Amino acid sequence: MASGFFAILDDIAALMDDVAVTSKIATQRTAGILGDDLAVNAEKATGFLSSREIPVLWAITKGSFINKLIILPVVFLLNWLYAPAINYVLIAGGLYLAFEGVEKIIEFLFHRDKKGHEVVEEIVEDEKSDEEIEKAKIKSAITTDFILSVEIVIIALGTVLEESHPFITQILVTSLVAFIATVGVYGIVALIVRMDDAGFKLIKKSNDKGFFGMLGHFLVKALPVVIKALGVIGTIALIMVAGGIFAHRIEFLHHVLPSWSSNEMLTILKEIILGLIGGLFAVALFTMGKGVVSLVKKK
Repeated sequence: MASGFFAILDDIAALMDDVAVTSKIATQRTAGILGDDLAVNAEKATGFLSSREIPVLWAITKGSFINKLIILPVVFLLNWLYAPAINYVLIAGGLYLAFEGVEKIIEFLFHRDKKGHEVVEEIVEDEKSDEEIEKAKIKSAITTDFILSVEIVIIALGTVLEESHPFITQILVTSLVAFIATVGVYGIVALIVRMDDAGFKLIKKSNDKGFFGMLGHFLVKALPVVIKALGVIGTIALIMVAGGIFAHRIEFLHHVLPSWSSNEMLTILKEIILGLIGGLFAVALFTMGKGVVSLVKKK
């Protein structure tokens, strides 16, 4: 009886050791996506009133956990029923990310000063309650997180499938990586968005003197710069992730410019180019669809 119990404990220990080793490999492989996830979500989680930053971030974090709870069983089921379906899901997600990134670039490059009735229309638009604007931003952040989470989960699952681990190990490793992704990314985002508050507290406690006073001022002044930088990095990250999906998941594009694959910088450039092309295609498709809907409504 005792020997059977210890045998079970030994099996559990071996399983946990296997999960730990494989989780480390899977986390390393998803590191690039996690970095992009951080940049994108940090940019989306900023721009709120100081008193609303943590509640908004918590709402996005809860949404991210719900995303993972939806994605994990669906990915396992799809992989079991029809593995190629995962590819199509990723490509559709890549188009969405590319659309978001290119749309931001177009807005930045071609934004012009509005006059007359356009100003009035914009003022009416701005009269939306803070609550409505907040909800819209949270929804956008959770949607983007969903696409990035699909990529993270599939990369993690791919790692355990490559090494032919048993099904229980596949579930544990993929779930653990998904959990680490959410906690790690949004934990760092929380630190970023509270930089200014930490700075003000340091200034107050040090009476604005000495090293801690200087550090406080640095944190307060650095936050706007960090937010702007994250906006740029987040946009580039969206396009790069999308381009990476297109390059690795679309067979034809995977073999385009094969000589670039040997150079890391050229590989990144290829992904950016593919992301921009995919984004322009998605924006054009969206614009045409919007025009068709407007014509139908007028009739």
